[in-house]
Amino acid sequence: MNAPVLFEEKTAANGMRLGFATLNAPQTLNGLSLEMVDLLAGQLDAWARDAGLAAVVLQGAGGKAFSAGGDLHGLYRSMQEHQGQGAWANTHARAFFEREYRLDYRIHTYPKPILCWGHGIVMGGGVGLMMGASHRVVSETTRIAMPEISIGLFPDVGGSWLLNRMPGRTGLFLALTGAHLNTSDAFYAGVADFRVDSAEWPRVVDALLQAPWAGQAGGPGNGAPPPRAINDGLLRRVLLAHEPAAALEPGPLRQHAFQINSLCSGNDLADIYQAIAALKDHADPWLARAAATMLAGSPGSARLAFALQQHTRLRSLADVFRIEYVAALACTVQGDFAEGIRALLIDKDKQPKWNPATLEQASEDWVRRYFEPPWPAGQPHPLADLDPAQD
Repeated sequence: MNAPVLFEEKTAANGMRLGFATLNAPQTLNGLSLEMVDLLAGQLDAWARDAGLAAVVLQGAGGKAFSAGGDLHGLYRSMQEHQGQGAWANTHARAFFEREYRLDYRIHTYPKPILCWGHGIVMGGGVGLMMGASHRVVSETTRIAMPEISIGLFPDVGGSWLLNRMPGRTGLFLALTGAHLNTSDAFYAGVADFRVDSAEWPRVVDALLQAPWAGQAGGPGNGAPPPRAINDGLLRRVLLAHEPAAALEPGPLRQHAFQINSLCSGNDLADIYQAIAALKDHADPWLARAAATMLAGSPGSARLAFALQQHTRLRSLADVFRIEYVAALACTVQGDFAEGIRALLIDKDKQPKWNPATLEQASEDWVRRYFEPPWPAGQPHPLADLDPAQD
């Protein structure tokens, strides 16, 4: 059986090394399992301490996706096994969300450059891995989305923090509709830094191995880390040298930004929801699909995503992960998350029975339960040690 994550070190011309981590589950579009999370976390920690390793490259196998999300089948099984026992009894969900969020936060605060090759589909948990990388690279096939409203979850893995930092109110629109970002809109939304055509990627890797990386080539594994600024600059130089010459046309998010900001202005979710719903028959298929996805999605997820963005607007990244952890565990017992997975992936009838069934029922009072810690009183938050000073 192949390992779910492949690790390789390649030696550059000056003796420094690059670490390549490849998500290796192409049959599930590199969906992120707890085993993959643990393997990545352990290797990233080892590479962080290695004075002879200059930078990390994170990529996906198979050519279709970097990562299409998390291990929903495993989470569904755990919810079935612990039905009626409360969120804290679900040890798998507790471990998965804690360790996934730790890994994402580690990438955000990593001491060395991380190049993420966001080729193909990047959704959910894949967004969590990619967004913290110092050098986020997209290709002509990139499609980025956080479509959790369709499965009764919310844009987690730091999504509340990320969406709040997008232009205007576009982040709220994306959370409510699960709309896809193409390559151009990835730049507009601030979730991509560089662009490389997929056919050019092997030459990028070759160029990385010719760069004069700073550090202690062949030095001790626990020596001083390489100078960060120098290696960040070298990585940027290589990527810019392989950027396509043709300019990108504005994507649909940017084209409709004025309308989206108008629709999503204000603090009344019911008004925003109604305004987006009116787009379901719009002549532009991107807008029409966005509205249709929202209307078919979980009203509870819409309320929760909206509440999280409001609640975390001025919070540090570490705080956002802590808040999302509580909300994610609440999702494992409130019903819509299991129902959404059932309808999409288990029975595949695509006919979820959401509860609450309407946005009116998913009220501001109703959503408060998602902010109540499920662990015993007096116990510290499992992510209490994330350091907000590093955000």
